[in-house]
Amino acid sequence: MKMGLEYVTVIVDEYDPAIEFFTEALGFELVEDSPALTSAEGRPKRWVVVRPPGGGTGLLLARADGERQAAAVGDQMAGRVGFFLRVDDFDRAYARMVEAGVRFVGEPRSEPYGRVAVFLDIAGNRWDLLG
Repeated sequence: MKMGLEYVTVIVDEYDPAIEFFTEALGFELVEDSPALTSAEGRPKRWVVVRPPGGGTGLLLARADGERQAAAVGDQMAGRVGFFLRVDDFDRAYARMVEAGVRFVGEPRSEPYGRVAVFLDIAGNRWDLLG
């Protein structure tokens, strides 16, 4: 039996700035942006999916709905790195992201598993850029 992790949700404040961050700053593809409704209350929302070029697991960008979700924006992993973006050319990706205004929280370093630098997404979640 073949399985794959299709989506991971990232809670954001607003859709459009999040789409811009992931597509412009990180270079992801916008896979889908469709109108939808909340399941219980029927309030309008959007189904927004972005993913790294070439496929793989998509990110479902979900606008916070209510106080509990709003409190989780930027802290989905309780301050830990919770997302890992592997690139084939670390130096090129790092330079492009810095130029695009992505906020890194430290200098790149070498680890046994490759080059790594921690950055924050638009919501404030911590990511590892891996090369």
